This record gives sequence, structure tokens and C-alpha cells, in this order.
Amino acid sequence: MNIEIKKSIKPVKYSDAIKFLEKRLKEIKSNKAKDLIWILEHEEVYTAGTSYKKNEILNPDIDLVETNRGGKITYHGPGQIICYFVINLKKKKDIRKFIKLIEKTIIESLLEFKIETFEDTKNIGIWIDHKNKIKKIAAIGVRVSNWIAYHGFAININNNLKKYDNIIPCGITDKEVTNLKEINDQNYKNLGDIIISKFIKNLET
Repeated sequence: MNIEIKKSIKPVKYSDAIKFLEKRLKEIKSNKAKDLIWILEHEEVYTAGTSYKKNEILNPDIDLVETNRGGKITYHGPGQIICYFVINLKKKKDIRKFIKLIEKTIIESLLEFKIETFEDTKNIGIWIDHKNKIKKIAAIGVRVSNWIAYHGFAININNNLKKYDNIIPCGITDKEVTNLKEINDQNYKNLGDIIISKFIKNLET
């Protein structure tokens, strides 16, 4: 597949990332650019998808950015790996299959570190059973425009979990959020490269 791979070393401001994605979306629509997979980390931000509700904000003083992606409220910040994409689905036109492909990519990537995770048919995202508690390890938010999918997913590595106390993450009240450091404190330095290779492989099948 003809996909541009972009990897940012320094944290990227959320608004700058979204502008970049939307510009690429327009370029792909007019056949002026390749599909994109972009690995990055965000500066601290709370973002709200199209289905969020005001009562999911537990601290009214937080800075909240409303976005056009699907889903509810989540937190992004240092210690979290973000995978954004702009992928043309016109040949396959199957959004549900594409979401499954994302879930598979995350699950396969974490298996490389001997961490077993799973999807949930009721709650979007990727989950782990840790000490007999089901906790969220990765969030997914996607928007589709003219069969071009964009936005992406986030995997918690060693981010500050207390930041989730300000919101009801993804609108789910009965399950906690965790990170990889809490599960198994190992070196996840090459996780971004693994995500890219798994994502491309799954897109090609």
C-alpha cells in the first residue's frame, strides 16, 4: 500500500494535529496525497467526541476541546502513544471491518510485549483483565468522510492516570483506565514501529 509514515519526536499540540489531518483528508479526496499513518504524543488535553454529554465532565475547570470524531470524552497527554491515520476506504467501504482492523492492530502489537488484551462488543476500545478487574488500556475514535477514515487511537504507556478523575472516560462509569506501566513495567520504546508494521499488514489483508 502507498502510505506515508510520519513519526513525531516532540509532543504535538492537539489543534495542530487535527488541522494536519483535515488538510490531508482534503488532499486525499482530491487525489493529491497518500494515505497517512502518524505516530505521536500529545501535549495535555481533554477531547470530546460527537456523542459526549456535559455530565461526563466531573471537573468544570478543565480545558475541553470538542472534536468531530466519534466517541465521548478522553484525555491525552505525555506517556501515551497516539496513532493517527487518514485512510481511504473507497475500495472496501466497510467501516465496521475497519474498526475491527484497528482493534486487531492494537491487540497484536501489545502481544509482542506478552500483554494479552481484548475488544468489547459493548464498549469501544481495548481492554485488559488486570488483577481480576477489567480496565481500559486503549481508546479508539474514528470519523469517516466520503469513505476516508481519520482520527485514530491512543494506548496508555506511563501516563498520569489521575487525570482521568476529572472526567467519565469514554462515558463508562463502571470500569477503570490503566496503562502499560501498571500492567508490566518494561521498555515500550519500539511500540510505535510495531503498531505501524501491524497496521500496514492488516490493511493489506
